[in-house]
Amino acid sequence: MAEKWTPENWRSKPIVQVPTYPDLAKVEEVEERLRNSPPLVFAGEARNLKKELAKVCEGEAFLLQGGDCAESFAEFHPDAIRDTFRVLLQMAVVLTYGSSQPVVKVGRIAGQFAKPRSSDVEEIDGVTLPSYRGDIINGIDFTEEARIPNPERQLQAYSQAASTLNLIRAFASGGYADLDYVHKWTLGFVSDSPETARYEEMANRITEAMNFMKACGVNSSTTPQLAATSFYTSHEALLLGYEQALTRIDSTTGDWYDTSAHMLWIGDRTRQFDHAHIDFLSGVKNPIGMKCGPSMDPDDLLRIIDKLNPENEAGRLTLIARFGAGNVEKHLPKLIRAVEREGHKVVWSCDPMHGNTIKASTGYKTRPVDRVLAEVQEFMGVHSAEGTHAGGVHFEMTGKNVTECIGGTHPVTEGDLSSRYHTHCDPRLNANQALDLAFLISEGLKKERDTSSDRMTALA
Repeated sequence: MAEKWTPENWRSKPIVQVPTYPDLAKVEEVEERLRNSPPLVFAGEARNLKKELAKVCEGEAFLLQGGDCAESFAEFHPDAIRDTFRVLLQMAVVLTYGSSQPVVKVGRIAGQFAKPRSSDVEEIDGVTLPSYRGDIINGIDFTEEARIPNPERQLQAYSQAASTLNLIRAFASGGYADLDYVHKWTLGFVSDSPETARYEEMANRITEAMNFMKACGVNSSTTPQLAATSFYTSHEALLLGYEQALTRIDSTTGDWYDTSAHMLWIGDRTRQFDHAHIDFLSGVKNPIGMKCGPSMDPDDLLRIIDKLNPENEAGRLTLIARFGAGNVEKHLPKLIRAVEREGHKVVWSCDPMHGNTIKASTGYKTRPVDRVLAEVQEFMGVHSAEGTHAGGVHFEMTGKNVTECIGGTHPVTEGDLSSRYHTHCDPRLNANQALDLAFLISEGLKKERDTSSDRMTALA
């Protein structure tokens, strides 16, 4: 007889990538306070996202997921939230044009505080300390005091997530997301870009489409949908004590929902079939994601899919491929074929960030923008060859003018990295680089759409 799922079942399972807290009584006290705190998101919102992702699954929409590598307490500021939100809106409009489909917007925001690490410890100049695991767990300063895991940080993370969500909801529904404004911001980007000629044609076509709608009487005054947008939050469900404390029974359905975010994902390092992270997310009804790296075996993938989505519900599960440029054709086709053979309904998304991290000659960890784009193009090419839907992209980015990834049309060089290298963990695309990629991916989506249309015409 199968074990009935409960939010605490994960505690009896093997687990990796979690901190060792020195004061367990304090951990219990913090989790009790979180259990008595209001939910950050609502079950109905998570269900709405699942419906939108079901359209991506059926090839009728495209997923844009992006935001910070790891949110920090020190850089928490309303302007930073606004700028990241704004760039994601701009990217979504450009991608909507290229795909001729609605774009589902999901931020890595309001909860992306914990990070998995390749080593439990970090050594500098002969001193060994616990690794930094994100502000929700310990501090980034390389001191013994800062690196001790402190459960009270979860309360600050919860407070910051609540404030962030409050501001995002205001932006999304209060007029800041008006399509007219978003497009004007993008026109400003195009006029300042070295790739002006390349981007101008697409920007002009978007302008023509909007002018046509206005001539027909369709504008933000007559059509409220043009003045607001749906925007969802997500993060990696790494710190399971925090996630359990925010998991509640939905009063309308009787189902369990993790109310820390609309969507949660499992990382490539924590997707072991019989471990705690898979067990926990198998029981909440949120849309969930799972990272698929080069070590993912097709048979293991199928076992995990059966556990995470036993009812084969469209929109429930997003598989986020992260292989690195040059490796997609080696790893992705066998996973797609296994999933297709078994008839599983999944969203396929591309994370072109994590497989393309290198160390610059200056010692900084960075990511070349051309390799990021190359992986997206390879991802789309494989799906085109397999006859499946390249459903989305997943970026680590920020609206700030940082210098963390090299390349782009406003090029960041290795020598520039030190000037504005602000990330607390992995390098992020800056606003210009993120929009560059949106335009280039949109070109690819449009070509794919035109090719598909030509193929259908020829068959007719």
